[in-house]
Amino acid sequence: MTDPISDLLTRIRNAHKAGHESVEVPYSRMKGEIVKILHEEGYLAGYKLNEKKPFSTLTILLKYASGRQPAIQSIKRLSKPGCRVYASKDEIPRVLGGLGVVILSTSSGVKTGQKALEQGVGGELLCEVY
Repeated sequence: MTDPISDLLTRIRNAHKAGHESVEVPYSRMKGEIVKILHEEGYLAGYKLNEKKPFSTLTILLKYASGRQPAIQSIKRLSKPGCRVYASKDEIPRVLGGLGVVILSTSSGVKTGQKALEQGVGGELLCEVY
């Protein structure tokens, strides 16, 4: 069984490399929160929830800079099902000196490293993006 978050990140990475405009993934609340954060931070052009039977999907619109350069240069899973990685509020890593984003799963929801630091909470490090 594959990890759903790794699957999401891999689909985004592969779609960028193939030059696709959008990618469709099965929906879960965790994936929805991660995509929402990536959109708010400017890494995605948009997203849309398609509520269908028997399962819902999430359509992700990819963002490209001039010259068809992907907005996401790197997207990497940090904590895996076999090896969870946690960080306290004092140990939240900075990605590229603050130019990138780390996404955490905290007790108060999925947040960027910056928001978790401001609120003084730590959690499981899900992924880093730049």
